[in-house]
Amino acid sequence: MLNPGAIPGRACDGGAVNSDWEDRVTAAWAAFDDRAAEDPPAFRAVIDALVAELPEASPLGAFEQACAWDSTGHPDRAVPLYRQALDGGLADVSRYKARRARIQLASSLRNTGRAEEGVRLLAPELVAESDELDDAVRACLALCLSSLGRDREGLSLVLGALAAHLPRYRRSMADYARLLVEPADG
Repeated sequence: MLNPGAIPGRACDGGAVNSDWEDRVTAAWAAFDDRAAEDPPAFRAVIDALVAELPEASPLGAFEQACAWDSTGHPDRAVPLYRQALDGGLADVSRYKARRARIQLASSLRNTGRAEEGVRLLAPELVAESDELDDAVRACLALCLSSLGRDREGLSLVLGALAAHLPRYRRSMADYARLLVEPADG
């Protein structure tokens, strides 16, 4: 278990988050993963201590707290924090973390019975600038669609994402994915 008091340093230097703070957040998450979240309140206390180093309105703080609540089985507590982070300008601080926040928010919305909101949130991500999170967008969107009884659309997304990683049959699988949602010609 991490001890919040054992994490030295300050996160901000003139309002900007420094790499030391990011490294300590990364270390906290690595410890969480290594210990399989055996003490969720203690883990959230570690994250809260790191967030306390940030300016009060920092969208990074709300994002990290949302992730902590979400990862410890409380998507209902995470949803408002993800929204706060996104509404507070997380995209201006980190486009990557903002995209993660949208993916994770959509998942939490689905887990709290609001899959349609998750679909609306993630659909624009299908045409956003591509990055390593593209497949996560498709996987989460597929789950949201499935929760709404739109399994063919979800399967199409997942199959399309998988096709790009196959050593063979890429074209065939991509075509099959497309045909799940588009009628075949003639």
